[in-house]
Amino acid sequence: MYRKKCEEQLEFKDFYLPFGGKLDGNNRWVKLSQLIPWNEIENIYEDNFSKDQGAPAKPLRMALGALIIKERCGFTDEETVEQIRENPYLQYFIGMNEFSNDAPFEASMMVYFRKRLNASTLSEVNEMITGVKRTDDTNNEDDIDKNGPESKKEGKLLADATCAPSDIRYPTDMSLLDEARRKTERIIDILYSGSGNKPRTYREKARKEFVQFIHQKRPGSKKVRKAIRRQLGYIARNLRNIEKMSDFIYLLNKREYRDLLVIQELYRQQKKMYDEKTHSVESRIVSISQPHVRPIVRGKAGRPVEFGAKIELALVNGYAFIDHMSWENFNESCLLIDQIKSYKSNFGCYPESVHADKIYKILIN
Repeated sequence: MYRKKCEEQLEFKDFYLPFGGKLDGNNRWVKLSQLIPWNEIENIYEDNFSKDQGAPAKPLRMALGALIIKERCGFTDEETVEQIRENPYLQYFIGMNEFSNDAPFEASMMVYFRKRLNASTLSEVNEMITGVKRTDDTNNEDDIDKNGPESKKEGKLLADATCAPSDIRYPTDMSLLDEARRKTERIIDILYSGSGNKPRTYREKARKEFVQFIHQKRPGSKKVRKAIRRQLGYIARNLRNIEKMSDFIYLLNKREYRDLLVIQELYRQQKKMYDEKTHSVESRIVSISQPHVRPIVRGKAGRPVEFGAKIELALVNGYAFIDHMSWENFNESCLLIDQIKSYKSNFGCYPESVHADKIYKILIN
């Protein structure tokens, strides 16, 4: 159930501080709160709830404000709640009327906030904040160079691509194989409880070999290949034993079964790279817990490879619009025309000028 609050924007001067003083109107969180149309967004948010059933949900401003704080500052869910509890400006930002030493909600509520404010809802929120009014006029998409009212051009479009890094451990082949081996050993332990016939896993020997390898500062290529080959052998043995106990696969929960499927694909990729003596493979897995994450080669000094989603950005009037996002690498120059069409859909005209990197010359040439 959701109870809508019919109140005007809270003025920072009305925020009560028990220890005296008042909030600074020039604070970044005060300024940001004034840019967001909380009341209009609330009309969209309340559609996620029943009118008269269930416990009252947290207000929209508290839910969306907490998510903005988390993403903008890079906090964990637990740290976000602690920062809000300690900072009066953050409490004002999420819509509280006075400072409180108590946490406004449990950290676990952040999970529900993310579910309720899905991608489509946030897209509508972004349109409200930026003032964009999308049009469905697709009849004149090829009139960029024509004269007439449809050829009106205003504004500047800055196009670029970047990587949104994911929060994962820096992957190496050996660390991935060691994690996969340990997970398959746990799966065997679970299946063994149903089959009654526990196969050998050589876990102590495999772990000892892995620890000896990672303690080497600069192992040569021959030592690396030997270590990978041995870990692949242990995983292959475990996967064969799991297959023999497949009748008891129902003992695994959803996460364990999902990990098993990911490990099977990880083993296939690692075995292929080992046999072909290469370090790349299509749709390479770099994290068992997040198998969708891909390595994005950026070619920059210090960080030649990043791990996360690649996004195509359009910067217009100080606002950044995400025109395309993919976990797989792509050539951003192929999407420039779509970005220009998206600009027309957003603002009703084509940009007067487009600014981009040299990679976009591929499209022009």
